[in-house]
Amino acid sequence: MKWIVLAIAVIMYVFVIVFPKKKAWITLGAGVLVLVIGAVPLWTALTELINWNVLMIYVGSLAIAELFLYSRVPARIADVIVARSPNSGLAIVAILIMTGLISAFVENVATVLVMAPIALALCKKLKIDPTYFMVGLAVMANLQGTATLVGDPPSMIFASYAGYTFNDFFFYNGKMSIFFFVQVGMIAGAVFFYAYFAKKGKEKVLVDNEPVLSLFPTVLLFLMIIGLALSSFVPPDMHYFSGSIVMLLGIVGIFWFRFSRKESDENTLKLIKGLDWETIAFLIGIFVVIGSVSSTGLLEDFLAFLSGIIGGNILLGFIIIILVSVILSGFIDNVPYIIVMLPVASSLAQSLGLKPELYLFALLLGSCLGGNLSPFGASANIVAMGILKKNGVTLTFPGWLKIGLPFTLITTFAATIVLWFVWK
Repeated sequence: MKWIVLAIAVIMYVFVIVFPKKKAWITLGAGVLVLVIGAVPLWTALTELINWNVLMIYVGSLAIAELFLYSRVPARIADVIVARSPNSGLAIVAILIMTGLISAFVENVATVLVMAPIALALCKKLKIDPTYFMVGLAVMANLQGTATLVGDPPSMIFASYAGYTFNDFFFYNGKMSIFFFVQVGMIAGAVFFYAYFAKKGKEKVLVDNEPVLSLFPTVLLFLMIIGLALSSFVPPDMHYFSGSIVMLLGIVGIFWFRFSRKESDENTLKLIKGLDWETIAFLIGIFVVIGSVSSTGLLEDFLAFLSGIIGGNILLGFIIIILVSVILSGFIDNVPYIIVMLPVASSLAQSLGLKPELYLFALLLGSCLGGNLSPFGASANIVAMGILKKNGVTLTFPGWLKIGLPFTLITTFAATIVLWFVWK
């Protein structure tokens, strides 16, 4: 059974890489297959392997994020930043930083989509090539998506595995947690972009303030953050508390959209259909397959293999986890990778007498920041390339590497070096 499940998992990975547009069907099919062969019982898959709390948080936060973008508040904030910046070079960097901060709470692709028109308009006024501004939007969104529990699916999966609450992403056991390591990377990335854009825009740019439709979605976003923060104090046996809060706020937002804003049934249905249901289906299949891999003992075999390579060298293990995560996540989906590697990294740390956070944080940072390495490493990257193509700009793989490679190396090094000294 062990080798059959391994074969199914490997074939699933290959098909996801080769046919990324069909990834939800592929993982669901693989999940059904492991159930059919009896690798795990159906009831176990439904109640233990699939993390419904994470899925509810994801769906609810997606709905709130869509409404937040609909309200035009982010665009208005960007206009204010540009108006108050002493020159356009600083304005570009400030918009990139703002893109990242929004992406800590809003889905990466949605953030890029709402910020792209602002970036393109600014580039047109400055008469500069928009290519690397757009790349900057994508990589900064991917970077900050790691910072909070609701920023990106890998962070939610990590929280589910490690039992982390929303607050634990800021401080854990009295030490700085993942949020602050990401901010170190963000500062390093901002310096990198300032060095790149400072010479390209020295003049002041005038903008027209974007009208705000409503502040209600912003209120929902703040309530979601407060609710997730308060859920840290809820007894652990209330498994669906945080997911229920976020889901309820998302439903309230949809009702507001339909009845208070008086949008049509067609537009409301379009909003609901536009949520990332593909990733939800993808995650359900992944949860089942990787749960089956774990239950057969394959992860213990992989752990023994890594332990043989690393021996007792803690720093070597730290570096290997980061490098492998960065390289693989630059070309494959980081969600299935991180689900497989979380128990391996945790067990490896414990076998070396370490607190698991050192290796778990390294895994999360490497797998998320590594997505910036190539144009195929994250959905936001693909969207940015598509927007550029629509505007008559074709970005090649070497062209992406011009920004993506140094940005990935600089931000990953900055974040993980601080991680090492805090958690070693």
